[in-house]
Amino acid sequence: MTVQLHTLSNGFRIVTEHMPGLESASIGIWVSAGGRHERAPQNGIAHFLEHMAFKGTKRRNALEIAETIEDVGGYINAYTSREVTAYYARVLKDDVALALDVVGDIVLNPIFDPNEIEVERGVILQEIGQALDTPDDVIFDWLQERAYPDQPMGRTILGEDDHVRSFGREDLSRFVTEHYRPERMILAAAGGVDHEEIVRLAEEMFGHLERGPLIEVVPAQFSGGEYRTEKALEQAHFAIGFESPDYCSPDIYTAQIYSTALGGGMSSRLFQEVREKRGLCYSIFAQTGAYADTGMTTIYAGTSGAQIAELAEITIDELKRAAEDMNAIEIARARTQMKAGLLMGLESPSSRAERLARMLAIWGHIPSLPETVTRIDAVSDEDVRRFAEQMASKARSAMALYGPVSGAPALEALEERRAA
Repeated sequence: MTVQLHTLSNGFRIVTEHMPGLESASIGIWVSAGGRHERAPQNGIAHFLEHMAFKGTKRRNALEIAETIEDVGGYINAYTSREVTAYYARVLKDDVALALDVVGDIVLNPIFDPNEIEVERGVILQEIGQALDTPDDVIFDWLQERAYPDQPMGRTILGEDDHVRSFGREDLSRFVTEHYRPERMILAAAGGVDHEEIVRLAEEMFGHLERGPLIEVVPAQFSGGEYRTEKALEQAHFAIGFESPDYCSPDIYTAQIYSTALGGGMSSRLFQEVREKRGLCYSIFAQTGAYADTGMTTIYAGTSGAQIAELAEITIDELKRAAEDMNAIEIARARTQMKAGLLMGLESPSSRAERLARMLAIWGHIPSLPETVTRIDAVSDEDVRRFAEQMASKARSAMALYGPVSGAPALEALEERRAA
């Protein structure tokens, strides 16, 4: 497999990876324009724009967009995150040019028909309502809000109802003008692809785009705090987060190994202690997420209202215990889980294309898989123990609670327990 990179004169980047023997390919455009790029009145517009891309272009209506891809057995979709909006398709290798034509069309030529805006506004409001009715989804938005209050990094990606109700055609067009610049775009493709052909097509499609002034991103500042909503649900939902490294930090792999050992699988400390030994919950996990300038290690669990206090306190106790006696065997297991997850997750062209775009956006180049594995292996037991100590005693924290949570301790009380 060969990774090849090309940059057009306007800064638009193209990265491909040919995977011999595959009959399919994944191709997409990743734009550095997500939730954190929005000003406060724009909250939710990046996600709204992602929806509108499929509602018609200068060349195709909404049905034709779907039919063009599905007529060849392909699949097309998009997503919005806090740092990127991605539009991608998976097709057979003979249809790569067609897929790029469609994906490029929806990114470059959306018409933002006022009637379609109203239709999609209703769809997004339903999506927001669905999220609010899904406690183990919405609690992470609330945790993010408390970790990064009053700043773009803390706002929900879907946006607030009143913002979504206010967006019009001019708002969408302005966001595109401000952020959909060629130097903020990456075309990534993997599978049965021909690099030179994709470069040629990309030059024709994106070569005319002009560079422009880029709006500065507001730096993220992890502040922390508590969010608590009492509601008559079957379960009390508990999420606590700790400030962690950004994705360019030397400690990023240390943080990920640590969270895997703490709560990344059935053999992890939290799963064994909280679920297997004490039966306090059905689901509990820890994970580390990272952004350009910040990160958060998150622990989540759902339990009964009567047991929420015990669960929260045991979670803090396990955090402290991990700093004292996390051993070489479990660190090695977590390290192996991380490497296996990385390698197994990259057996599809979609995962490969996603990695290409993400790595290029982060590093400006594509680290090889052996290089990444070497970095993971380079994390020592002492590195993980040092990080565990930081999580147990120094890292700033945030907490979100939802459901029958009146009996849950306050974050201040948990912080005192952590410091004891």
